Amino acid sequence: MFGFYRICCAVPQLRIADVKYNAAEIESLYKEACENGAGAVLFPELALTSASCGDLFYQYDLLENVRFEAQRLIEASGGAVMIFGAPAVYNNSLYNCAFVAQNGRLLGIVPKGGCDRKSVFADGRDICGSGTVKWNGREVAFNSDVIFSDDKFSFGVVIGEDLSGMLPQSAFLNREGACVVFDLSAVRELPGSWDKRLNSMIDFSERCSCAYIYASAGAGESVTDCVYAGRSAIVEAGTLLNENRPFDVQSNLIYDEIDVEKLRNLKLKQNISNDIITMQNVECEEIAEADELKYRYIESQVFVPENPQELEEVLQIQTYALADRIKRINSKTMVLGISGGLDSTLALLVCHNVCKKLNRPFSDIIAFTLPGFGTTGRTYNNAVALAKELGVTLKEVNIKEAALQHFKDIGHDVNDIDVTYENTQARERTQILMDYANKSGGIVIGTGDLSELALGWCTYNGDHMSMYGLNSSVPKTQIRPLISHYAENCSEKIQAILQDIIDTPVSPELLPPSKTGEIAQKTEDILGPYELHDFFLYHFITAGASVEKMQFMAERAFAGVYTADEISGTLKMFVRRFFTQQFKRNAVPDGVQANLISLSPRTSWLMPSEANSASFMIDAEGRK
Repeated sequence: MFGFYRICCAVPQLRIADVKYNAAEIESLYKEACENGAGAVLFPELALTSASCGDLFYQYDLLENVRFEAQRLIEASGGAVMIFGAPAVYNNSLYNCAFVAQNGRLLGIVPKGGCDRKSVFADGRDICGSGTVKWNGREVAFNSDVIFSDDKFSFGVVIGEDLSGMLPQSAFLNREGACVVFDLSAVRELPGSWDKRLNSMIDFSERCSCAYIYASAGAGESVTDCVYAGRSAIVEAGTLLNENRPFDVQSNLIYDEIDVEKLRNLKLKQNISNDIITMQNVECEEIAEADELKYRYIESQVFVPENPQELEEVLQIQTYALADRIKRINSKTMVLGISGGLDSTLALLVCHNVCKKLNRPFSDIIAFTLPGFGTTGRTYNNAVALAKELGVTLKEVNIKEAALQHFKDIGHDVNDIDVTYENTQARERTQILMDYANKSGGIVIGTGDLSELALGWCTYNGDHMSMYGLNSSVPKTQIRPLISHYAENCSEKIQAILQDIIDTPVSPELLPPSKTGEIAQKTEDILGPYELHDFFLYHFITAGASVEKMQFMAERAFAGVYTADEISGTLKMFVRRFFTQQFKRNAVPDGVQANLISLSPRTSWLMPSEANSASFMIDAEGRK
């Protein structure tokens, strides 16, 4: 289902050197995971024997029991991949290994490289990349340079604290095509050690655009000299999806669904050639995708960070970028239009920060209020009040007469409230700002945001144009949190103004207000909710998600908020406008990237204006 695979990490309760008991526990947990729809089940390092056997690993009876019980586990395996740890003999040496099985067949054995138990196990790195061993009459891979895969799901296996090394095997496996890395581990628990390990997994998975699945030894291991806490975690592309409760005295399982389709798309963008290491490729039977998202959480507010510090960083990036541009061109003023709406308010606040940073008077900010046919008292009063409280230079030009004259010049009926009626106002405002910037020796600061650029919700050569697009990478759903964050350090009066701006419906205010003076033209009534558009934008740009997949994820993320039909209608609007409005994005001014996503045609998003959206518009039931 859309490339989601349910993964299970299993930490069994073990008995030291009791191979039969341990095998039964592994089999029981594996069957439970399969019944719960897992596509792959990972067990810890040396789970079949326990990791703390010491010199007992040399005992003939132990190794014979391992071979017998390992084969029994292999035969018990079904469509879900089973990965468990056990010792194995190869060329008269003993290795710490991972056994990979599926549908009653051993796919391969992966030995641990750089073993820390040097007195017991040989170093698996000494085995060349094409090493094989005969197991139960079949020749199977026996080396650490193996990638297992079906047509869609490719994975590698490592053992122990792989990421703590200078050149982790995980990196080579990932480089050669493994989207998922399974790590069987048995690491002693020390204060603070887990945070370091987990951070390493998160960092690695983000840098390598992969999933990192980790299971470590726990209950039943020796406590003679140390403790094994039984940690397990499922990490994907820089995000911790799930982790278990450590120090559990019982066997435990954790699950989550990883998005392999997204990982494959991210790897395509890395564009890495596989020309250094030759991995042994082992085909496995098709691994079943999850039939539902039972565990995975789909974030709805994809651009709203949990950590307020990230909001501060966005403001700092914007402030630094604009300050640098102002200094380099020796601009005397910053000119912008303020409407009492979200975008222009954020731009005004950043300009205010720039003056603080450059030790310039706030009067260098020239804020124009430009009332037109749709301006309401609420937005106008908020714009004026905020400009006065911030101490900037406030100017007002009513554009109605100029617009009426223009209608007369081009023969347009003032009662014909169409696109010409709207765009005339936007272009008149831009002309005033541009000309006054020339007059005052300054530049026009663009206020349009990322979401508007994605949808083309701007007037070409009107509010579409400026001399620096300050908000060009800031999505609409992030602007309210940014303003709220800024307000925390403001006076109560400014806080009240900013809060009312936050509470005001989004509108270009180009159409006449209602009879009661309220905003009649509400953008989200026309386009659909911005939080849906931003959700689609994020998944379309970062992961190349299909229309059907975005519909599916949005229905889960916004369950109880929007109906499937509301989501579908907004999604169709997004796709149609995103493709048809590229010509506007191909002609945007400079603008700093302050977020993960930018649509700058110079550095971030390349797309011809004539790109056809037809194949992206097919409904789920229409795609074969």
